[in-house]
Amino acid sequence: MDPLDQLATHLRPTASRPLLGLTVLVVEDSRFACDAMRLLCLRSGARIRRADCLKSARRHLQVYRPSVVIVDLGLPDGSGADLISELAHTSPRVDVILGTSGDSFAEDVALAAGADGFLAKPISSVPAFQTAILSVLPAERQPPSPRLVSNDPIRPDMVAFRDDMAHVADVLDDRSDGQTLQYVAQFLAGVARSANDAALASAAEDLTAAQRDGQPLQSPLARVAALVQDRLAEPMAM
Repeated sequence: MDPLDQLATHLRPTASRPLLGLTVLVVEDSRFACDAMRLLCLRSGARIRRADCLKSARRHLQVYRPSVVIVDLGLPDGSGADLISELAHTSPRVDVILGTSGDSFAEDVALAAGADGFLAKPISSVPAFQTAILSVLPAERQPPSPRLVSNDPIRPDMVAFRDDMAHVADVLDDRSDGQTLQYVAQFLAGVARSANDAALASAAEDLTAAQRDGQPLQSPLARVAALVQDRLAEPMAM
C-alpha cells in the first residue's frame, strides 16, 4: 500500500463525501467511461485507480488492495466476470465488488460470478453510485446520516470520448476477425450509451446482431467505421 492509500484509510467519511477513505479500482477499457468514474469518485471523496484490461488489473492487485473494485464485463483480453469470480473467492476478500456494462444481460452474469452489485451504463448519478457502494459496506464504514447528495449529472471529458474513437479506429485498422469485431461492437455500444450517441449505439447494435445471426458484416461494419471517422473529424470545443 502506498503512502496516499495509507493516509486514505485513516480518513473518515462525511455527509458530503461519504466515500472518503476508500480506494476504488476501476477495471475499464473506455477512457470516457473511466472519466465518468473519476468524476463520481471525486464528488464522493474516494481515491481512484484504473486498469484497462484483466492483465493490468491482476498486476495491480498483486501490489495494492483497494476497498472497492468496479469491473467492466467486456474487456479486450477477456470477460470481466472471470476477474469478479477470482476476487469473490480470494481471502481476504475485497470489501465491495461491482460489475458494470451497457448490456442488458450483464447484470445476471456479474451477480452469478460473485459481484455484490451492478452499475448499468451510462453511470451519471452520484447518489446511485454512492448507494451501490455504501449498501455493501459494514456499518462502521458508513457516513453520518443524513447523507448530502447532489443530483447534478456528471459530464465526462469529450477528449476521452475522442480517445475511445481513436482506439476503435486503430483496432479496426489492425484486424477485423470475428472476435475483434465482437469486442469493437460491445465497446462502442457502451461508449455510445454513455455519450448519449444514439446513431453510434444503433450501428454497434446492428453489427452485433449481424454477427449473432450469421449475416454479412460488410454493411454494418462500414457504417460503424464511417461513424467513428465522423466523430474523429468533429471539431473539439475549446
